[in-house]
Amino acid sequence: MNSNKITYLYMFGCPYCKNADRAIEELIKENQEYKGLEIERINETLHPLKVRNYDYYYVPSMFIGDSKIYEADPSQNFDDIKASVKRVFDLAIQQ
Repeated sequence: MNSNKITYLYMFGCPYCKNADRAIEELIKENQEYKGLEIERINETLHPLKVRNYDYYYVPSMFIGDSKIYEADPSQNFDDIKASVKRVFDLAIQQ
């Protein structure tokens, strides 16, 4: 298992997940170093057994290993989400 792999929990139709996807695309365009990150995307609706051991309530949520680094908050706008995803990416690169 890659120690800096990001596990990204999401669901279809979620506007916060859509913003996180957009943030991921923008961040990778802005910083080529992010392109090499391993991101495992798990749709919680399609794969409930895969997500049952993760401690989270809202999606999107992102983990590095067993540590939750980001969990969306319903008050977040796109800029907040992008900043949170960037923090996850930066932590993953440092490991």
